[in-house]
This record gives sequence, structure tokens and C-alpha cells, in this order.
Amino acid sequence: MADGDVETIDKNGQWVNRVIGAPELSESFSSKIEAIDAGRSLAEELGSTHTVRESDPTGVITDPGD
Repeated sequence: MADGDVETIDKNGQWVNRVIGAPELSESFSSKIEAIDAGRSLAEELGSTHTVRESDPTGVITDPGD
């Protein structure tokens, strides 16, 4: 990734748009869709690329379904 590229990542259940080389432009969101939409817009505004990195499975069951 190059400086100015936007990466959407899951950080402990909170979705974050990280701007490579410009941490002051990074933002966090409560939903994945909201973060992806904002990340796409920010990358377009900056003239850079947007990448969504899916979180790795943890093996932890968060909703037991009971």
C-alpha cells in the first residue's frame, strides 16, 4: 500500500478507516457498511485506492443462539 491509500479494517469489533501515512485522517465506525462507504469516499477524494481487509476468524462464539 502507498501513502494516502485507505484501508478499512476490523479492530476489536470496531471498523476503522486507516489512511497510510496520514493517521490524522483515520476514523472509526460502529458498522462495517458505514466504514466501507466512508472509506470509499475518502479514497476517491484523496485520489487513492480503498481496500477492505476482513477480520480473521477468532474461533470465539459471540452469539450462542440460545
